[in-house]
Amino acid sequence: MVGIIVVFPNKDNAANIRNLLVRNGMAVTGVCTSGAQALHYADTADQGIVVCGSKLKDMMYTELREYLPREFDMLLLASPDRWSGRDIEGVIGLSMPLKAYDFINTVEMMLAGLERRRRKRKQEVKTRDPRQQETIRKAKELLMERNHMTEEEAHRYIQKCSMDSGTNMAETAEMVLSVMS
Repeated sequence: MVGIIVVFPNKDNAANIRNLLVRNGMAVTGVCTSGAQALHYADTADQGIVVCGSKLKDMMYTELREYLPREFDMLLLASPDRWSGRDIEGVIGLSMPLKAYDFINTVEMMLAGLERRRRKRKQEVKTRDPRQQETIRKAKELLMERNHMTEEEAHRYIQKCSMDSGTNMAETAEMVLSVMS
């Protein structure tokens, strides 16, 4: 799930930014005044955008960026002297005073970038190298031979063990081979 989190020390400013996003068809996950609250909202989303000012109630935007998961980008709304010259990965700056058109276009661009990265990660998971494919094939054959499973049952068994242990299928297949050999 993609989440947009709005964080400003002034609750009214945060609400105004949220309203602007909602009026333009974007779903806002949370509105908050501190970095700790933003991190709490970030834990509930898979990826997203944090829209914030340079100084929050409990931390600076640089600290918040450090604590955020890599799957989150940050849109910093501040005067150029607060962020110009700093090249922090995952942070895009828009200068104040804010133009609504530029703000909405920037958020849409960031959402499109998140979607591209999500698709790329999903595609990388689907493509396994030949060594991994061979390991999975050997593990399935071993399960089929020793436990009298069909290929589909062996595949499902490795897949379920993979999900239960939080590892990928190739790592699980290696464990099956080492245990059963």
